[in-house]
Amino acid sequence: MKLKNQLISLLFIGILSFPATLLAQTEPEDIAAVTDAFQDSFFESLKQKGIENYDKAIESLEKCRTLNPDNAEVYNELGKNYLFLKDYKKAYDSFNQAAQLDPKNKWFLAGMYDVCYQTQDDTQSIVLVKKLIEFDEGYKEDLASLYMRTGQYDKALTIINELNDKVGKSEKRELYKADILKDAKYQGAEKTNLLDQIKKNPKDESNYIALIFMYSESNQEEKALEIAKQLEIEIPNSDWAQVSLFKFHLSNNEGEKAVEAMNHILKSSEIDNKIKHRVINEFLIFTKTNPQYDADLQKAIGYFDGDKDVKTAKEIGKFQQNKRDWDKAIEYYELNLKSNPNDMETILLLLQAYVEKGQFDKVAAKADNLIESFPQQPDLYYFSGLAYNQLKNFKKAKDILETGIDFLVDDRELEIDFYGQLAQAWNGLGDIKKKEAYTQKADKLLKQKK
Repeated sequence: MKLKNQLISLLFIGILSFPATLLAQTEPEDIAAVTDAFQDSFFESLKQKGIENYDKAIESLEKCRTLNPDNAEVYNELGKNYLFLKDYKKAYDSFNQAAQLDPKNKWFLAGMYDVCYQTQDDTQSIVLVKKLIEFDEGYKEDLASLYMRTGQYDKALTIINELNDKVGKSEKRELYKADILKDAKYQGAEKTNLLDQIKKNPKDESNYIALIFMYSESNQEEKALEIAKQLEIEIPNSDWAQVSLFKFHLSNNEGEKAVEAMNHILKSSEIDNKIKHRVINEFLIFTKTNPQYDADLQKAIGYFDGDKDVKTAKEIGKFQQNKRDWDKAIEYYELNLKSNPNDMETILLLLQAYVEKGQFDKVAAKADNLIESFPQQPDLYYFSGLAYNQLKNFKKAKDILETGIDFLVDDRELEIDFYGQLAQAWNGLGDIKKKEAYTQKADKLLKQKK
């Protein structure tokens, strides 16, 4: 019943749009006949559209148009049906005719926009959306998207900032903005915008953070620090202010203050682990020339205990290994393995560090234990064999190396190492012939490398 009332309302709109002169010159019974015919055809078009019989709907609407050629709603319905049929030219022309008859009806413009959007006519879409904004500012979202599609990034950025200011930020707009700001030529305008936003909303942390990052990315560290200090004043508990302050303290060789800022950052639940990892790496470089802060570095790494995604201890171990500080490398590799016990890269780095320190009993014990968990990992057999050779247990070294070499696939370097250790094992066992055989195999592979 509700639907029929709505249809009757539409019909009355059509009737009221009859030219007054026509009604004045027509007999009452003729008016009723025309009205009935129009109503029947219009209802029929709606019924046919409802069952997706668009050709039939258009036939009924053509009858309506013959009866009343100045009814905007008839053209609007024609446009909808042609659009369903993907007859885009007729759809656009129909909506356009409706808009000319009733320029104040936004839905007719919206119909034209639908056609342009589906045909990817972005240029005309922009023209129509600008007109639609006069009726509904919600279409500014569409305008921002269209500017992005047409590469008009300066205009897109203006609209995005306007919408952010009026209705708040959205994920989609923030993604657009991030994409635009990859190009340095748009960053100047955005820095100005962020400064304006900070003046308007001094308690909105997000604007400070965005500006700090932009200054940092463009190597304007002093300006980044200035904003970080301003953020610290306005929002004393801000975790993000500490990120820039940490860098500033490192640059000024203010170790104690840098440690304080670093610990604040690492404790924060607001700052993601990628940034925390970067902070640790920067502090690691700092400790290279300021070893008195090694204990603070060790404590900082503790914040990542149990985090299998951020293998900070391993990276520090590598750093110490490059310095040939094997004791510290071992310390950090062992620390990483507490959280990541199956990290094979760290396992092999640790075994190598034990070898460098001459701790062959640890190498043998660790490698043998791991072989039970990783029985097809040839490197573990190699380290075990190497350790037993150094411990003068040549029989065990030989047996382990002969087992492990069967798991070797396409690794010439490791194969050479295996042959070298097997030669050493057979030498220890007093079999010079087999020692020479393995030595020759190793030499042959070495020559092939050259």
